[in-house]
Amino acid sequence: MNTPALALTPTEQRLLDEFQHGFPLEPRPYASIARQLGISETAVVETLRHLQAAGVVSRVGPVLHPNRIGASTLAAVAAPSARLETIAALVSEYPEVNHNYQREHHYNLWFVVTAPDRAHLGEVLADIRARSGLEVLDLPMLEDYFIDLGFRLQWT
Repeated sequence: MNTPALALTPTEQRLLDEFQHGFPLEPRPYASIARQLGISETAVVETLRHLQAAGVVSRVGPVLHPNRIGASTLAAVAAPSARLETIAALVSEYPEVNHNYQREHHYNLWFVVTAPDRAHLGEVLADIRARSGLEVLDLPMLEDYFIDLGFRLQWT
């Protein structure tokens, strides 16, 4: 949950900043990004792998409106403070989990789960419950409000 500061190169900064939106929808999207950045396709892929391994990038993929394709839910657990980092790491192991974050609340670890269907989503939540020993609060969306989370990054 707490990623140590990482000095990013100008190319890494551009990759993170310029491709939050408008990811190329073509057979070789990383080649298109490479051309725009003036580097090789291999360098783009390796840079993204490095940023992911460093905890700067959690995933590269589309953001789809909830429940248009498959199923999704917002979920939360009340993790004991001493286990919060461990539970967050456990939750992040699931490819169905988009992201998780800490909140100052009784339910202090929140995460979004997506799956092909509601049955699979229920299996993921049940598995998290079984492995963590914590009750999982399942909060499916009732009404859609779209908030664009892409924003210009500030580099200091």
